[in-house]
Amino acid sequence: MAETTQITAPGARRARRSGTRLLTGLVCLVAAACLLPMLAVFLAAVTGGTDTLAHLIETVLPRYAGATLALVGLVAAGTLVIGVGAAWLVTMTRFPGVRLFEILLVLPLAFPAYVLAYAYTHVLDHPGIVQATLRDLTGWGPRDYWFPEIRSLGGAAVMLVLVLYPYVYLLTRAAFLQQSATGFLAARALGKGPFAAFRQVSLPMARPAIAGGVLLAVMETIADFGTVAHFGVQTLATGIYASWFLLADRAAAAQLALCLLVFALLVAMLERTQRGAARYHETGRRQMAMPPADLKGFRAAGAVLFCALPVLLGCLLPAFILFEMALGSEQDLTSRRYVRFITNSLTLASCAAVLTLAAAVAVGFFQRVRPGGLAGFVGSVAKLGYAVPGGVIAVGLLVPFAAFDNALDAFMRARFDMSTGLLVTGSIWLLVGAYMVRFLAAALGAYEGGQASVHTNMDAAARSLGQTPLGTLRRVHVPILTPSLLTALLIVFVDVMKELPATLIMRPFNYDTLAVQAFRLASDERLEGAAVPSLVIVAMGLLPVILICRQVGRR
Repeated sequence: MAETTQITAPGARRARRSGTRLLTGLVCLVAAACLLPMLAVFLAAVTGGTDTLAHLIETVLPRYAGATLALVGLVAAGTLVIGVGAAWLVTMTRFPGVRLFEILLVLPLAFPAYVLAYAYTHVLDHPGIVQATLRDLTGWGPRDYWFPEIRSLGGAAVMLVLVLYPYVYLLTRAAFLQQSATGFLAARALGKGPFAAFRQVSLPMARPAIAGGVLLAVMETIADFGTVAHFGVQTLATGIYASWFLLADRAAAAQLALCLLVFALLVAMLERTQRGAARYHETGRRQMAMPPADLKGFRAAGAVLFCALPVLLGCLLPAFILFEMALGSEQDLTSRRYVRFITNSLTLASCAAVLTLAAAVAVGFFQRVRPGGLAGFVGSVAKLGYAVPGGVIAVGLLVPFAAFDNALDAFMRARFDMSTGLLVTGSIWLLVGAYMVRFLAAALGAYEGGQASVHTNMDAAARSLGQTPLGTLRRVHVPILTPSLLTALLIVFVDVMKELPATLIMRPFNYDTLAVQAFRLASDERLEGAAVPSLVIVAMGLLPVILICRQVGRR
């Protein structure tokens, strides 16, 4: 029989109170870290003066806001059409390759949108192979024909749609799988055609899941920096970077960040509302599996084409283009410079993943052992970071810590005639903290999903054997939740590898990562060179996508 530690009743109570206080203090610290950048952005914006705000309103703010809204609208429409259409076809119909497409449609999640932008710019821009071949075949000059401009708002929207539609696809597919066939069959019995029954019955029932997926795609869109910066689209995200670095106007950067923060939080509130509305689906149990319709002839060909195009354009073709570009580049992954880029990326991603996982475990376990108002508040605050773009978090952390570093340096100069420099602002730990705030929601979601499988009777049994809350976490929860913990660790690791705006703004001097190197080479129009770090980022991004594909395949 396993040996257990016996604790006297007073000792057990003291240990339990001590562990609870420690856990409470830890989660309050996590909540404060998540709130700090948002509060700092608000204070910096309102203290920046009305002159700066008036100048922004008269000059760039309408253009930035208009481009951001237009991009959001295009991405929302594109992801809606592709995600819902693909989910309906693979769930409710049968055509050649349908089982394969169920998995392949998830693969574009591995690609950051800015990597797709580099690949398609290489082949579709004026010097690219497509237009060069067109000129060779026709003998046209540069001004003799019209070709869609890839470096445009529409081009950025296409790149984002190709990598973000899987959010809508996955949630909508799950909603369709949970629906009972009775409503659909009743509509068919009343004379409705397959499309009319889908539009009037199945689609409204899946509306909360569809809206949730579209809003997730919208949040990623407003947080994107690499794609719009490469295509020269002036959005709020690029405006923050330009104000901070190019114009050295911290007040303007803070006020633009506040505008983007308000927009992101509104989208997050909509997403949370839609997710809550989705709960009514659970009251209706699935009484009968939806009978799939067999597609033949041109209908089957149309279904194959509809599902194959997003996979081809969002994964297979960009991977081939990047590989071909990398072969023609002069970048060497084994060189000392690239070893340093890879080491820096792995160091940041590993530290951020461990810290974020620890914070997620603390918050998730606290919500379990101490349910109530404080736990609910901490959980809500911890999940806000995913809705806040990386550029906003960067500005929100740099403003207060730069002020602290400057005050400390002034004090040390005045009292001891010595300079402390930038102790916090120039460190990788502040950047790791920004990653933790940004991706805590993803880790917390993975942890809470696994925690649901741990029955509360296990906690009661551990308490009856004298275990403290932290002992219960270490001896009961962690062994059971190991797969969920590893999944959360991997998701954060890969997200940090792909993160660009926060890294660009907050990284220490001469501390570059693979994402920064790819962005720098692409900004210098050295797209073939940018393909090498981009391929490494994509290879890392395939890891969580493979996990998702395995879950889809089992389902």
